[in-house]
Amino acid sequence: MRIDKFLWSIRFYKTRNIASEEIKKNRVSIGTSAVKSSKEVKEGDVIKIRKNQIDYKIKVIQIPKSRIGAKLVPMHIQDVTDKEQYELLKLRKMSQDYYRNKGEGRPTKKDRRDMDDYVGNDIAADFTDWDDFFGETADDTESED
Repeated sequence: MRIDKFLWSIRFYKTRNIASEEIKKNRVSIGTSAVKSSKEVKEGDVIKIRKNQIDYKIKVIQIPKSRIGAKLVPMHIQDVTDKEQYELLKLRKMSQDYYRNKGEGRPTKKDRRDMDDYVGNDIAADFTDWDDFFGETADDTESED
């Protein structure tokens, strides 16, 4: 099986196109040599993949016939990635500021919903008539004229 199809079928990449683009960028290698998308994968190969700023290593146990479910992936590959790489990933995730700073940009949909829940939508329900809201009635506007 071609390496781009293999990486897609074991769900390492979402699409086969993304897998082939990563291979073209030399982020995937078998052993010590970089590969092309057409490289055939064999059982026992150790594939090194650079993704999310860490180096994954997977060993091919079995070649799947086609794309497989996530629960079946451990039957086809063995993860031999160094523990230090996963620790680096955990540290990077903890150090990143996932949320925007206060006052930066528009509120997200979640922010808006949180604000609506906090303030409540009672104002719109209480004042269905704008004249009542502003304290004016049709009689008041006629008497002023």
